[in-house]
Amino acid sequence: MMLILSIIVPILWGLLILLIRDFKSRNALLAVTGAGLAVAAVLGVAVILSGDAELFLFSFGKNLSLYFHVDNMGRIFAAIVILVWLIAGFYAFEYMKHEKEEKRFFGFYVMVFGILHGLTFAGNMVTYYLFYELMTLLSVPLILHNRSKEAIMGGLKYLFYSLFGAYMVLFGIFFLNKYAVTMDFIPGGTLDMSAVLGHEGLMLAVSFAMIIGFSVKAGMFPLHAWLPTAHPVAPAPASAVMSGIIVKMGVLGVIRVVYYIIGADFLRGTWVQTVWLILTLVTVFMGSMLAYREKVFKKRLAYSTVSQASYILFGLALLQPSGLTGSLLHVVFHAVIKSCLFLSAGAIIYKTGKTNVDDLRGIGKEMPVTIWCYTIAGAALVGIPPLSGFISKWHLATGALESGLGVFSWLGPVVLLVSALLTAGYLLPISIKGFLPGADYNYSEITKKEPKLIMVVPLLILAVLTVLLGIFPGKLTEYISALIGSVL
Repeated sequence: MMLILSIIVPILWGLLILLIRDFKSRNALLAVTGAGLAVAAVLGVAVILSGDAELFLFSFGKNLSLYFHVDNMGRIFAAIVILVWLIAGFYAFEYMKHEKEEKRFFGFYVMVFGILHGLTFAGNMVTYYLFYELMTLLSVPLILHNRSKEAIMGGLKYLFYSLFGAYMVLFGIFFLNKYAVTMDFIPGGTLDMSAVLGHEGLMLAVSFAMIIGFSVKAGMFPLHAWLPTAHPVAPAPASAVMSGIIVKMGVLGVIRVVYYIIGADFLRGTWVQTVWLILTLVTVFMGSMLAYREKVFKKRLAYSTVSQASYILFGLALLQPSGLTGSLLHVVFHAVIKSCLFLSAGAIIYKTGKTNVDDLRGIGKEMPVTIWCYTIAGAALVGIPPLSGFISKWHLATGALESGLGVFSWLGPVVLLVSALLTAGYLLPISIKGFLPGADYNYSEITKKEPKLIMVVPLLILAVLTVLLGIFPGKLTEYISALIGSVL
């Protein structure tokens, strides 16, 4: 019962917010929204702690059913969904003051929370696909919220790219229905090898199509262009959850296909693994380079997400324990780090209206708390120890070196290192020039512009988590290592 409530309650709550014609006051809207987020979070946590809960709703054909199952992989993703969605949601209470149609934003925001529970707790590929499509459709309003020409184009680009990827996944599901024993998520894979015999080439093509399809949401080259278009036009809380969470649902889709349906053994050493590795490394380097050259603050962070999400995909493509450990750690760490960066950017835009990085000289003097949080998150994304990003990147590099995949065993760490240097080059100068603007800067005109606590506290929480997860990664790493033992 708790499992289905965690999905249905937020969806209905968000729908209620949309249907109420007029709230008596803005505070009433925020109270209803806050209550909805809190209830959804409590229900989600209860499901995470409930053990291997499962729920079968109905069947509509061979291998086709609506089925939910709470496993350890789903718990990892559900936990970061709850954390980031809550933090960004309460941050939005202040940020959305200067946006119109707040009721619409908060209604869809709460609804998507429930959809994400459905995704993370999905027990088979059909259920995952249905909620994946719902997530796409209901998150579009978060991007085109202000209804400017740029926002509408950004939302439509996100929608078209996402639908194209989803149809590639649907193409794969048609074949899995024939060649898989079941489409339930079972560690190690569910292919019927007797049925696949003689059709290996077809199944490799199907596998590649599904990987590419889900990787559209994760921003992998060549279908990455929606991110730098959508992020700059969306409200900052939407950008934070798009980068920290929505992108990760593409990653989770890849994990479910490769490790729970197809099976890593079937792909290991094939052309699919080789091409996949090439695309991830191209994306890592390309995203970092484009971010380095970009001058629009949020667009720079969007290109950064393109690069960092492919760090995760690279680890998955290694089909090797250390690489998979690094990927899952980076899923958690990147969600925290990138949410902090986008919310910091939002705080700067909210208080100063500045959107270009060249205009942020001296910003550390005006907004020291915000920029310190940004700096900690930025240093973590570079991979500076002892911050969290260092831990995940260490495992990714180790996984590549141990993989025995020829050129990729050394090229992977080299590309990751070059990307880290570029990351330092596009993130840290903002902090340096922000705190040390130079002798010619007019210090007499400095005025403190920190936002209210409801915006600052989320930044502090994320910055502290960034540090603590790097200093004390043991328990999370142990949990992930035990999980990996069952899927490889």
